[in-house]
Amino acid sequence: MSGPDRPQSLRERKKVRTRLAIRREAFRLFEKQGYATTTVEQIADAADVSPRTFYRYFGVKEALLLSDDKISPIVQAFIDAPAELSVVAAYRHAVATVYSALSQEERDDVVAGERMMYNIPEAQGLAYTEYVRLIDLIAAGLTKRPGAPTDELERRVIAGAIVGVLIAASHNNPLPDQALVKSLEILDRRLS
Repeated sequence: MSGPDRPQSLRERKKVRTRLAIRREAFRLFEKQGYATTTVEQIADAADVSPRTFYRYFGVKEALLLSDDKISPIVQAFIDAPAELSVVAAYRHAVATVYSALSQEERDDVVAGERMMYNIPEAQGLAYTEYVRLIDLIAAGLTKRPGAPTDELERRVIAGAIVGVLIAASHNNPLPDQALVKSLEILDRRLS
């Protein structure tokens, strides 16, 4: 896995470029002709890839709207955050670590996908599913943090509080940077 401290291989860079090209063309088509009427075949053709390549990267059309390729690195950075950080500070550190490593093109892509997810009625349920998945991943990641609660319910409550702050800071505000940092600082202060 590449990270902010390790350069990506040629293969990894090509995958990122292909993924971005597919999403960029999909978003262009969604804007032009609507989400529901845009087909996977049209998206693949516009991105100059085969439908099979599209499905290898995304599986389904709805997955285009998710920035799920950022969730796993954030959870890993959360687990790897310095031991002296509180749980909330460790999550804040993880988000900053992952998002500071993004190129401007990648940041623009995340913003475009999140805006569409909030504005396309067929996609709004995706956000809920992803938030629940993130709660599960953070709760599991907590087991690897020093001093983590041993009680599963307690881990889920803490993870849910973090995700609740994420929802509050990011709803209709893709990539909320400073709003998320400030919101997580409030949560950290209140939990301390």
